[in-house]
Amino acid sequence: MCGRYATSRTPTTLVDDFEADLGDLFADTGPDFNLAPTKPAPLVVARSGDAGPRRELVTAKWGLVPSWAKDPSIGNRLINARSETVAEKPSFRSAFAKRRAIVPADGFYEWYQPEGQPGAKPPPKQPFYMSAEGGLGLAGLYEFWKDPEGEWLLTYTILTTSAEGEDGRIHDRAPLIVGPEVAEHWLAAEPWPEALEHLVPATPGTLRTWPVSTEVNNVRNNGPELVEPLPIEGE
Repeated sequence: MCGRYATSRTPTTLVDDFEADLGDLFADTGPDFNLAPTKPAPLVVARSGDAGPRRELVTAKWGLVPSWAKDPSIGNRLINARSETVAEKPSFRSAFAKRRAIVPADGFYEWYQPEGQPGAKPPPKQPFYMSAEGGLGLAGLYEFWKDPEGEWLLTYTILTTSAEGEDGRIHDRAPLIVGPEVAEHWLAAEPWPEALEHLVPATPGTLRTWPVSTEVNNVRNNGPELVEPLPIEGE
């Protein structure tokens, strides 16, 4: 699962990193080091134009609301899409076929549950931050939903897969990464059945991982200090 992440790149940097234009649906929400579901965030999509498809940077709400949903609250449960079933699930299959996106992230958080004593209360979970130099592009899907008053809502979800190696010890799921070499195909508004074969999980060899403060547990806390490594005992 990917339930919290950080994104702090400026619009100018995102435009350069993802070779995109600022779209009409973009609003700069500023840096967010504790981005939680239901918050707005930058998203890279492909939009049609007079000169053909082009990459655009837009702002969307985290938690996908399918176009057929009667209530947008369903998005609170659809923050992640399992890559193993995304092509078949009614909530995601249409978006997977033609509304794929890239979610810019500096890194993301996962919580590790240490083993406790038999019969005792489990010890508190320890948050870890997983990041890569230069940031990440996570695999996402997006949807437009129209409310009864005719207003449109743009939402997204993040694809996950099984985690491997040491990172799999922290949490058994990890977001999928869209590499620059497949970004054009991933964003294309056409079916790509073999898409998942070309994405890689955010696992060892890709990431740097370190424990961080439990301050990140509270979504009201926000700032670059949240991603700082915990000091090593004795130093």
